Amino acid sequence: MKRKFLALCAATAALMVGATAAQSATTLETVKARGKLICGVSLSTPGFAAADDKGRMQGFDADICRAIAAAVFGDADKVDFVLTNINTRFQALQSGEIDVLSRQTTATFSREASLGIDFGPTVFYDGQGLLVPKSLGVASAKELTDAAICTLPGTTTSQNLTDFFRTVGGKFELVVLESPDENRAAFYSGRCEAISSDRSDLASIRAVANNPDDYVLLPETISKEPLAPAVRQNDSNWRDIVSWSVYMLMAAEEKGITQANVDEMAKREDPEIQRMLGGADELGKMLGLDSKWGYNIIKGVGNYAEVFDRNLGEKTKLGMTRGPNTQWNAGGLLYAPPVR
Repeated sequence: MKRKFLALCAATAALMVGATAAQSATTLETVKARGKLICGVSLSTPGFAAADDKGRMQGFDADICRAIAAAVFGDADKVDFVLTNINTRFQALQSGEIDVLSRQTTATFSREASLGIDFGPTVFYDGQGLLVPKSLGVASAKELTDAAICTLPGTTTSQNLTDFFRTVGGKFELVVLESPDENRAAFYSGRCEAISSDRSDLASIRAVANNPDDYVLLPETISKEPLAPAVRQNDSNWRDIVSWSVYMLMAAEEKGITQANVDEMAKREDPEIQRMLGGADELGKMLGLDSKWGYNIIKGVGNYAEVFDRNLGEKTKLGMTRGPNTQWNAGGLLYAPPVR
């Protein structure tokens, strides 16, 4: 795994050199000239990024992309989605193939320090877990002695499993599959006693099983996995646009601004709401955006709660609760800086 990571770093460095000329213009200038945002998402992860029966990309990560498009163009649909796999997602970003990566990607020290990327704010506080068949009869990951565990390459999953089982004094067999489809199929077929990934991803894997009730997510969370969008380094304006598009979703929820009531809320005299929705101070100019960039985000995709609930929430197939992805004033970790 370490050799693969070093190889990835080397490949990324080569791409950075090759992409320099193409990226002499700022990302915002390039995106505006093109007339659309190009956003990298996962191959097919229901709840986060997956095409519906009409071919429209749906999911939490897809809506983060739409929020950025709404900020830039005033139109949440001015975005093309590029499917990226785990092994090539960072190269796609560094080469300029995509403008932003919104793909259940964990922000880590080594990725930000060595891959030439910057992470935006955490959009989903996650953690690695393990999913098992109920028929296995285990209630804790500590009971998975000598179990075969399915996972994907190019992630931190393997190291987290090694650390966990070393701590509890257990052993396991790692079964690495090359694609999400192969990974799920191997688990469903019984080739592995367990499958390990971020808990949000496991909820998606369980949801698309023929009989989701046959599987149980074990209680242990064995790592911290703050998922965040990523951009290329050395373009602070673009990073600000991506970051504040995310913060606007969070701030809108905190202020009670929704997709349905944003026009009415724009009439309020609350100074921060006025700044958020373009009624005062014209903060958008500082980012190179229209003064109503915040209004356009909320009108286009709603606030954070709306994005979460329609894609991941308790009324969806994934059935996830907010957990730590709740506002700071309700005991969660979501905290948008002041819009001023």
